[in-house]
Amino acid sequence: KYASGFMERLGNYPEFVQDRRPVIWLHCVSVGEANAARPLVDGLLSEFPEHRVIVSTTTRTGQELAKKIFAGKADAVFYFPFDWKFSVRRALEVFKPAAVLLMETEIWPRFIHEAKIAGAKVAIVNGRLSQRSFDRYSRVRPFVSRVLNDVDLALMQAENDADRIKGLGIQADRVEVTGNIKFDQVSGSSDAALTEHFRNRFRITAEKPLIVAASTHEPEERYVLKALEGVLGHHCRLMLVPRHPERFHAVEALLKASPYTYVRRSADESHNDKDADVILLDTIGELRSVYPLAEIVFVGGSLIPHGGQSVLEPAVEGKAIVSGPYTHNFDSVVKEFLKHDAIIQTGEAPDGFQISERLHESFTLLLEDRGRRSALGQNAAGVMAKSGGDATPRTIRSLRPLIMGISE
Repeated sequence: KYASGFMERLGNYPEFVQDRRPVIWLHCVSVGEANAARPLVDGLLSEFPEHRVIVSTTTRTGQELAKKIFAGKADAVFYFPFDWKFSVRRALEVFKPAAVLLMETEIWPRFIHEAKIAGAKVAIVNGRLSQRSFDRYSRVRPFVSRVLNDVDLALMQAENDADRIKGLGIQADRVEVTGNIKFDQVSGSSDAALTEHFRNRFRITAEKPLIVAASTHEPEERYVLKALEGVLGHHCRLMLVPRHPERFHAVEALLKASPYTYVRRSADESHNDKDADVILLDTIGELRSVYPLAEIVFVGGSLIPHGGQSVLEPAVEGKAIVSGPYTHNFDSVVKEFLKHDAIIQTGEAPDGFQISERLHESFTLLLEDRGRRSALGQNAAGVMAKSGGDATPRTIRSLRPLIMGISE
């Protein structure tokens, strides 16, 4: 993933013309953080119209999405530099940020230190810190504590995130709980045209409910296909959405060896699109547009000890969500969904066969019971409605003294 934008990562950026407006640098690692930052960027531009916003990402997929969704909003979208002294200093010299906002506890020691030396305020926004990450950082707590000493403000999603980052040594008066910005997502009307394109191109209907397997990791596609044996093609259709683009070809090879018909989103349109058992979404930044078409959404990264991907995007569309047992990356969110019967989470299993069996049970239950699907989706949308709406304004309010203190 570091091959893309290599020269930029070394600090070689196109000319960035400075004016009198202070620069706010927002760093989003990948697609998830870029999507979550949509309301934050809008809020920053509205609250601080005399400032400029620039956005960096680490991954290629995040870069491509950020350039699309922040076009006309961000004054620059670019790759985050390697965390080396010379590349970081080059980047800071080019963009001269007055404030740096790091999404979701991205701790880059050299960058944070050099940003402080350069006079920038540094804040963590929408911060989260899982127990696993806390345990890992605790092994080098004195070092992490020195790094966090250069952070002016840590705006965390929940109390347990705040407690953990304070446990790593940041001063307690620099930590606030502002909620999860991802809960502030709304069903995007900007994606409506693409949603209808998908509906018509692939002839998505209620007769064969669409299951979307979102952000899958190796070997989750195999588990999902195994779980749908006997029903896929007859009673439902499947859209596979691998998390990483470099796996598109491997997943296609898996489908070629399967008994199912399949089509690729990136291929030219054909009559096969309307009847294929499986649709491979081998494009970037379009997953949000297919959620409204789904009856069931399996959220990947959760059948393996990766820690899961976000369940919030399908939840805002009111979809029935299925997850595997490994969701520690989103522990507090999943617990909230479980509390309100807004997600089905499979139990742990010792081998691939049992993983698929448990997934099969969840899929079959939802395919056979439309009422259960509907209730699960309504509960998910309810959690979003109850929890969302105020995290972004709270974040902006907390950032205001830090940001306005820059330009005064």
